Amino acid sequence: MVRRLWTGCELLFWWSVLTLLWIVLAGSVDTLEWLVGAGAGAVSAVAACGARRAAGDR
Repeated sequence: MVRRLWTGCELLFWWSVLTLLWIVLAGSVDTLEWLVGAGAGAVSAVAACGARRAAGDR
């Protein structure tokens, strides 16, 4: 249970950081840019969590 909660918090952290990074680097703040940034942030957050788990289990 605690591991799932930790994973959820980690995903939320990575998603928010990566989405904000996308918006800052894109420079545009229209609705489509937010949607694309949120989608890219979600995909990247899953990859970041997977990479951390793969590196941490060794």
